[in-house]
Amino acid sequence: MVRRMKIPLQEAEYIAGLARLRLPEDQLLLFTKQLNTILDYMEKLNEVETKGVVPTYHALPTTSALREDIVEGSLGKKEAMENAPQKDGDFFSVPKVI
Repeated sequence: MVRRMKIPLQEAEYIAGLARLRLPEDQLLLFTKQLNTILDYMEKLNEVETKGVVPTYHALPTTSALREDIVEGSLGKKEAMENAPQKDGDFFSVPKVI
C-alpha cells in the first residue's frame, strides 16, 4: 500500500523560506510539484525489499588517488634557494606585510 503524502503550497513556501529562497508564485507552484514528485518516488523506493542487502557508499570500488606518505630528506639550503625570485643572503626576500 502506497501512502501518498502531498505537500501543500503553504508548506512548500515554508520550506523555500528555510532555504532562504524567495520564489515568485509560478516558481513556487513548480517547486511544490517537484517536492511532491520526489516524495512519490521515495514512497516507491520504500516498497523495495532490502533485507540482507549490504549498504554501499559508492557504486564502484574506490581507492585513494593520493600516494602513500614516504618520509624523505628535505631540500638543502642551496637547492631551496635556486628558484627563489628574490634573495637576501641565505634568506628568501618577500614584500613586507602589515
